[in-house]
Amino acid sequence: MKAYIPNFLTLLNVLSGCIATVFAVLNHLEWAALFVFIGIFFDFFDGLAARALNVQSEIGLQLDSLADVITSGLVPGVVMFQLLSMAERGGWNLGFIGHDNELTVLPFFGFIITLGSAYRLAKFNVDENQVASFRGLPTPANALLILSLPMILLYHNNEILSSVILNQWFLIGLTLLSAYLLNSNIELFALKFKNWSFKDNGIRYLFLIGSLVMILTLKFLAIPCIILAYILMSLIDAGKKTA
Repeated sequence: MKAYIPNFLTLLNVLSGCIATVFAVLNHLEWAALFVFIGIFFDFFDGLAARALNVQSEIGLQLDSLADVITSGLVPGVVMFQLLSMAERGGWNLGFIGHDNELTVLPFFGFIITLGSAYRLAKFNVDENQVASFRGLPTPANALLILSLPMILLYHNNEILSSVILNQWFLIGLTLLSAYLLNSNIELFALKFKNWSFKDNGIRYLFLIGSLVMILTLKFLAIPCIILAYILMSLIDAGKKTA
């Protein structure tokens, strides 16, 4: 029975992604964000369970990536679709299913995120070197980045931030940057602890402490700041290793 536990957790990730997709389509983006977070929670613990129970398998690896395509690929693509639609219409709208909103081409640009996520996950499955570190931004981190935007709009109530987020050129640029970061060759450290030594895990401890401080002080605005800090700290750490 224990062999099925990690895959069951992964299937809960799939279910969370499906629910998040429905909420994103209906433009209930706060609920979409919640279920993406739940899905990422299951995504984190299915790997831990597989290693703890020593039941890692090829089917588990493939199933994990298929789950991530939905939760961390399709959902942020739909959310970007909605944000681009809002940017065109000048504000929050009710979604596009069951309404008379006229569809335009621009919002579909958001699905470049989904395409970039799927391609990154396919590369990850055949790359045996991404164990101690990642090449390119992991799809869950990218999903959190995209899902943070509607949460900032909803809960920060800042006109300057709202005008930036609902600017179509900002969203187009972020979409392209997202697809690039997902498939770039930038080496990013993994949050995997082989031991609890600060000497061996200093960058991980600093990142986690800094992330906690930002979350407590910046709330949802902390998420893009954390992703930026993650990339910058990884670049600095990689530079030290090659120096």
